[in-house]
Amino acid sequence: MLKKYNKYFSLNKNLLIAFAASIIVSAIVAQILSEQAAYLNASYTLLVDYVVYFSTFGSLYYLENRKKYLLESGKTDKAKLKHDLIKIITSLGIAEIAYTIARWFLQYYFLNINYDAYIASIISQIISIIICLAVINLSVKMTRLYKDGN
Repeated sequence: MLKKYNKYFSLNKNLLIAFAASIIVSAIVAQILSEQAAYLNASYTLLVDYVVYFSTFGSLYYLENRKKYLLESGKTDKAKLKHDLIKIITSLGIAEIAYTIARWFLQYYFLNINYDAYIASIISQIISIIICLAVINLSVKMTRLYKDGN
């Protein structure tokens, strides 16, 4: 049974590593920009968060799955790659909408009630990550990303 969920564990591991990297960098940026207006701090921090998160997650996901799309001839199975990319982008896209809304508004709220910028960033990001992970895992399950031998 554990083998059945191995791909989900691997996906979540990559997500958590990417989120950890983005939490650290976002907190630093939030503190550096602490003199900015709350809406600017939340916006710039979210932008940095996305750059770090997608760079890290994309790299980890590629490294872990690059052999999955190779044919015996050494060429890329473009049909399978396209099929899986549509599923993963759909799953991540839906989750990222929820994440973006929650992250920005929570950080803006915490900054307005006078939390330190780095604390506002960390708390808003942790709450948003929980929401995002729930949506991603439900979406991956619904799109059947890991079904049919994928």
